[in-house]
Amino acid sequence: MPFVNSNGIRLSYERSGQGEPVLLIMGSGAAGRVWTMHQTPALNKAGYETIVFDNRGIAPSDAPHGDYTLAEMTADTLGLIEALEIGPCHIVGTSMGSMIAQEIALARPDLVRCAVLMATRARSDATRRMMLDAERALTASGVTLPPTYEAVRTVLEMLSPATLNDDEVAAGWLEIFELTAGQSATGQQGVDATGDRREALRRIAVPCRAIAFSDDLICPPHLVSEVADAIPECDYVEIPRCGHLGNLEDPDAVNTAVIEFLEKH
Repeated sequence: MPFVNSNGIRLSYERSGQGEPVLLIMGSGAAGRVWTMHQTPALNKAGYETIVFDNRGIAPSDAPHGDYTLAEMTADTLGLIEALEIGPCHIVGTSMGSMIAQEIALARPDLVRCAVLMATRARSDATRRMMLDAERALTASGVTLPPTYEAVRTVLEMLSPATLNDDEVAAGWLEIFELTAGQSATGQQGVDATGDRREALRRIAVPCRAIAFSDDLICPPHLVSEVADAIPECDYVEIPRCGHLGNLEDPDAVNTAVIEFLEKH
């Protein structure tokens, strides 16, 4: 993968397809190549160029020491858009990536044609704060969980019961997460500590779509709908039988919702 210098760090990225550019921003702890499993092939087939990249903290991009802020990661992404000269572009973000997309739409609407905010939120409620505090406490303790235990905890948090109730499918997911255990980017944990952004989101002036997953424990539908309510004329789509990784659990439904919206803008 080539690199670009942005905001004082190196970011690895990959471009594919031809057409109007779509920048895909991944969530915390995951590589940009996750998009290439299902989303970039569908977008390329629909006539779009796609750009995926590894956020700071994810190899081979730089991983500065310490906690990262949402402002830093937003500046990273803005620098990437400008360095590649792809603005104004369509933006698709998931989880942390959708929070970055929100801030880009606020700060530089001239670089955004439209934004799809998948598994997003504008604040953390009490349950999500407890989950984050527990994760930080575990990191601070220095305890390393056995890969099998970490894999089980991850699938329970990230996937829908509809997925986990299928024995063969659940076993496959457990194997994947066990192989990748311990590879999360701990510096990205601080990105979630941004307070309540609902009032700020009322100033977004670019077309937006918020996509929720019905069984998402990390960004549940009621928090996603708050984003849709805050952003002027933002529409809302809820995809059933999916958890936080809905783009992997039901890629056909996600791709349809994304491409339908991009074609309007």
